[in-house]
Amino acid sequence: MAKPPFRADHVGSLLRPAALHEARDRRAKGEISADDLRTVEDRAIRDAVALQESAGLHAITDGEFRRGHYLVDFLTGFEGIVPTNTSYALAFKGDGGESGETRSMLTVTSKIKRNKPVMLDSFNFLKAATKRTPKVCIPSPTWIHMRGGRKTVAETAYPDIAEFWRDLVRAFHEEMRDLAAAGCTYLQLDEISFAFLCDATIRERIRQDGLDPDQVTRDYAKIVNDIAAGAPDSMIVTVHTCRGNFQSMWMAEGGYDRVAGAVFNQPDVDGYFLEYDSDRSGGFEPLKYIAKDKKVVLGIVSSKRAEIESKDQLKRRIDEAEKFFPLENLCLSPQCGFASTHHGNKITEDVEKRKLALIVETANDIWGSAV
Repeated sequence: MAKPPFRADHVGSLLRPAALHEARDRRAKGEISADDLRTVEDRAIRDAVALQESAGLHAITDGEFRRGHYLVDFLTGFEGIVPTNTSYALAFKGDGGESGETRSMLTVTSKIKRNKPVMLDSFNFLKAATKRTPKVCIPSPTWIHMRGGRKTVAETAYPDIAEFWRDLVRAFHEEMRDLAAAGCTYLQLDEISFAFLCDATIRERIRQDGLDPDQVTRDYAKIVNDIAAGAPDSMIVTVHTCRGNFQSMWMAEGGYDRVAGAVFNQPDVDGYFLEYDSDRSGGFEPLKYIAKDKKVVLGIVSSKRAEIESKDQLKRRIDEAEKFFPLENLCLSPQCGFASTHHGNKITEDVEKRKLALIVETANDIWGSAV
């Protein structure tokens, strides 16, 4: 079988079923135990695995069903990182004029340590539930720093910001080694800072926090590559970029042109999942900055909108991308997960299923295989 990423792939998160929403609510109220909740999660994950396999996918995730938020739950698994229940001062925006926010700000209050595995138990359950390739998605840590710069990292803990980054990278490497030892061969880093740094408004906000957006682009690209460099030879590491994904809303816009020279120059990253489902993402020209031996997964199927794309529409988009990157190293996916937070996007589970199947069918038409 081909190595991941596959011709037909997906970003990771899936819509939570009603039974899981109910169980989480009951657990928050103290009406059921943690074991009771886990039993519901286990059942929902087995169903999610069956959904992905029936669609024809070969990369199988747990839908992130054990998480409330793709980023917070993982990073707060390290000692020293705490949630603040505050929002970033930029709102999510919907195509219909709606707006929203997530309270996902994190701060570093003491030395960062990985005292125990964060994702290992979840991976072991997923691996036992599928005979295909289990995929683990974890957030990149740059988001902590981008949302406030020095203000997010206590000087009492880290007078030297370089030590902060070293400890973070070390914690990621420890997690990756344990996952690899358990049989994980496919890891995805969800790196939203790269795409957010394309947005003029967000770049100005970064300047107000005392940071140079061009310098942090280079710094973050190096951090992400340093994390990928720690992967064992048995593990493929991809990077997923995103302009925000919350209840079918988005936060950032702007093509990759502004950052491509830095963020696509990462020798230890094996492939990129790139958001390309709307005009907010710009054109495909920046693909020329990516080494031709890497894989590029085009996120041209929307996980936000209920409209089902046509195969002809997707094929035309891939034809456009082929002008800048070899077809043999292109793949197809949604632009993001279907539920970066437990709320999920404003589509139905039937639409989700049809979109995943469409990706597989289109990949089979173009490449003769979904792997």
